Amino acid sequence: METITNFLNIDYQSLNELIGFIIKFSIFQLIFIVLIFFLIRLSKRLEHKSENDFYLRIRKNLKLPAFLLTITISLWLTISLSSFSQGITFVAGKILTILFIIILSWILISFVRLVKFLVLKQYDINQKDNLKARKIYTQFKIIERVLIILIAIIAISLILMTFSGIRQIGMSLIASAGVTGIIIGLAAQKIIGGVLAGIQIAITQPIRLDDVVIVENEWGRIEEINLTYVVVKIWDERRLVLPSTYFIEKPFQNWTRTNSNILGTVFIYTDYNIDFDAIRTEMDRLLKKTNLWDGRVKVLQVTNATEKTVETRLLVSATDAPTAWDLRVYLREGILKFIGKEFPDSLPKTRVIVNNN
Repeated sequence: METITNFLNIDYQSLNELIGFIIKFSIFQLIFIVLIFFLIRLSKRLEHKSENDFYLRIRKNLKLPAFLLTITISLWLTISLSSFSQGITFVAGKILTILFIIILSWILISFVRLVKFLVLKQYDINQKDNLKARKIYTQFKIIERVLIILIAIIAISLILMTFSGIRQIGMSLIASAGVTGIIIGLAAQKIIGGVLAGIQIAITQPIRLDDVVIVENEWGRIEEINLTYVVVKIWDERRLVLPSTYFIEKPFQNWTRTNSNILGTVFIYTDYNIDFDAIRTEMDRLLKKTNLWDGRVKVLQVTNATEKTVETRLLVSATDAPTAWDLRVYLREGILKFIGKEFPDSLPKTRVIVNNN
């Protein structure tokens, strides 16, 4: 009888502890839910006033991790105020500490992405004169990746430091860090060099997103800039993937380093009897008909003369490299049609002198 009474007392005690735990947790969680609800209403009001979707992104990106964070903190506070055994409190504290670090890292990464969105929204990379926008996009793309990697490394380090056994292993590793550091440094030299090159590109910006470049004898645009590699979109839709160190160590052409404006040339080869003034007049007429020409430069020059032909160079300007290409093709076609129609005898020919004697 006494045994049954003791068993029932234990059960009632456990039940009371469980009820008390649930009540305390519910109170804490209710306070946090009210706080979150108030913040959501505030963000909706600010969104309505500013007509900016930034607050909508805050709610979408931070709503779930913030809710999980409140649950973790509520459990933490409830366990701290409860009279559980030391073993249960210790294990629960470790688990909640790890969850807290993971959720906090999640929130920090989301915050980094929100800041990037807020900054980049002010710049339109699709406009014609997008030099400043491409600078900001390039910097923030790489800075975002660096910050996310740092947050992940710090989070993993903090999680490992919660275990005393791993801390002791870490102390023994520090004692041999000299030799280990040399070995790791030699083994990961290229990887570290690539990461440092990516950071250097973000700071010095020899290239930016959407820059027009010529690398490995290929014309293309910078499509992606990552920490260790760069993707160049070639004109025929191929992708050229190059290590970040390539743009630090090797020479390459950047056609949009300071601005997107560019000059295009068209070479025409004719006979010596061509009328250059007539070609200039036709060139002016063709340029006025098209919006490919930006109105800055139009020059016709005789740049060479051989024993067979005369080389005439038409120099024109355009807002960017693709437009300059289209303008060159358009001008070459128009001038050749004009010469073939108006001066057919001025097309290149080979002269043969026959002596009757």
